[in-house]
Amino acid sequence: MISNFFVLSPRGDTIIAKQYRNYREGGTGAHERSHTEAFFRKIKFWDEMNLTPGGEETSSDQQKSGEKQQKTGDAPPVFMMPDGLSYLHVKRNGLIFGCAAASNVSAVTIIDLLSTVARVFKDYCGTLSEEAIRKNFILLYELLDEMLDYGYPQITRTSTLKSCVYNEPIVVENIGSTSNMINPKTASANSVHKPVISSVNANGRKTDSNANQKNEIFVDILERLNVLFSANGYVLNSTIDGCIQMKSYLAGNPELRLALNEDLIIGKKESGTYGSVNVDDINFNDCVNLNEFESARTLTFVPPEGEFVVLNYRLTGDFNTPFRIFPSIEEVDSKTLEITILIRAEMPQNHFGANVSVELPLPKCTNVAHCNVISSPGTGYTNAEFVRSEGKILWTMKKLPGGTEQTMKAKVSLSQACTTQIRREVGPINLNFEIPMYNVSKLQVRYLRIAESMAGYTPYRWVRYVTQSNSYVCRL
Repeated sequence: MISNFFVLSPRGDTIIAKQYRNYREGGTGAHERSHTEAFFRKIKFWDEMNLTPGGEETSSDQQKSGEKQQKTGDAPPVFMMPDGLSYLHVKRNGLIFGCAAASNVSAVTIIDLLSTVARVFKDYCGTLSEEAIRKNFILLYELLDEMLDYGYPQITRTSTLKSCVYNEPIVVENIGSTSNMINPKTASANSVHKPVISSVNANGRKTDSNANQKNEIFVDILERLNVLFSANGYVLNSTIDGCIQMKSYLAGNPELRLALNEDLIIGKKESGTYGSVNVDDINFNDCVNLNEFESARTLTFVPPEGEFVVLNYRLTGDFNTPFRIFPSIEEVDSKTLEITILIRAEMPQNHFGANVSVELPLPKCTNVAHCNVISSPGTGYTNAEFVRSEGKILWTMKKLPGGTEQTMKAKVSLSQACTTQIRREVGPINLNFEIPMYNVSKLQVRYLRIAESMAGYTPYRWVRYVTQSNSYVCRL
């Protein structure tokens, strides 16, 4: 199925590498590390490697839509390399989990396998970071031996692997995402980063995962928004990809009951009352019992070991977007453009957007861009600057409260006269943000409780809501 597996750091260093078979000519080839280095250079400099020999983009590349131009620099999850192998990869916390395959394998199956390996690594290490993988590489190689046999997946359930693993993890303090620091109010609590098996602390002392452990369960309702705005600020396309994921530290592994909105409507054909929650489709984890879902919108299940997704849901169509973007561009003279971007937070005033950033690509002939920000009270640190190396304006806001708005004006000087083609190189605007304790779809967890009452058993329940941008784009 796959010929090798590897984990790369954000710098391209090989942390984990395992080869299952060799399809290269002659049965032998260059050292495996040289191929992972070539793979990393390919995804790091994807644009430069896909230009014509003269260094200029082809006419077909110039005709790409704004949405595709916005993805400049991102390599696809599957592509071919000169060695004749297909390389597939996923990114988790800045780390790259990848593999190579020679035969015509199912890309979706391999991507799902890589995601499962990353999840199992996190379950057993407690946190997914470069330091955690380096300190627990013996444990992780042992896990790989059980999960993959000659490149074919065997055991991927965290609970089943516990009987096959004999090494103990070394606990590493969680430092959040390797690539982007997460807002504290949207980051997981420290208890979520405990390994699922007994571990060894920094002093070398063994810590039993069941000793002095609180009966806790963590529930996250995560929503990722995909919204496309027109130049006039109207919504052209909007979808929500959401999930409810959970991690349980309950003693005895009891059966749980999770109740959702009573007025939850599934499918576009069904019409609900005003204010009801409508989603297009929902798919559930295999462990979920749906006997009471149709009548009471209640799920019953025994939570498996480690972190798992209870359900995934999708919503398309009209919904209240948390931010609206209103851009304008004016040609002051033949070599000067004045661009104005207004961001309006249309969420309730008791919520706020955190780590808000706005990216605006500029023409290649841009000499300099001067930015001026008109801030509203309570927005915290705000900065806008022209990043010459990336050819774009980067506007960052630490906090953007609901009911407020921010305006950024940029004066762009060009090295040549502005033409229609140069005007097309401006944009699209890309907005990134996260909103703690808020979800757009209004899907709520009514309650989470133990199915059978147990005397003296008082679990702690932690529920949080997080809304993040996945692709929040405005055309110019």
